[in-house]
Amino acid sequence: MTIRLLLVDDHAVVRTGLKMLLNGQEDLEIVGEAGSAAEALTETERVQPTVILMDIGLPDKTGIEATREIKAKFANVNIVALTIHEDEEYFFQMLNAGASGYVPKRAAPEELITAIRAAANGEVYLYPSMAKLLVRDYLNIDRLPEEKIDLGGLTDREHEVFTMLAEGASNQEIADALVISPKTVERHRENIMRKLNLHSRSELVRYAIRKGIIKA
Repeated sequence: MTIRLLLVDDHAVVRTGLKMLLNGQEDLEIVGEAGSAAEALTETERVQPTVILMDIGLPDKTGIEATREIKAKFANVNIVALTIHEDEEYFFQMLNAGASGYVPKRAAPEELITAIRAAANGEVYLYPSMAKLLVRDYLNIDRLPEEKIDLGGLTDREHEVFTMLAEGASNQEIADALVISPKTVERHRENIMRKLNLHSRSELVRYAIRKGIIKA
């Protein structure tokens, strides 16, 4: 089976390097490339890739948002994040958006090729350092303080903001959607973190997944 690849990265030099690396693989065929989230959506519809290599830092939207939109329209397309970001906030948000793999750009070429093939087979591939984050997170599930279990302390508006934050939306995007100012969004965010005893956005995302507010 030939794996049809779509490359999504806003740097042309990165896309060129990926083509040089991947074109030598007999089972891989690069069928398109995109430099923005909008282009990625258009190209996905046009070329019908098996796997998309998705950067997170795109000029119009994040790769997280692009992944969510693509998976909503093309559920059978598998997406592997290829990014400079190795912190858990991006990692968990990308998985939540529907990615089948997460590989840092510093990874060896063999790691990336393995991730592509795994995704094409419907499997999940996580770079070892990122897999450790997932294991640590699951080991800590039962250690959550009891006060994190109840959402009853949130107002309706805070619940709306909480859900959108967990889905990866920025303060400005939330402000636009709810017709409020970014400063008001930030104030709601601070109240949410205080009421739920959360200390980072990555904690917020993992908590939302555990509570079933968003799906992993």
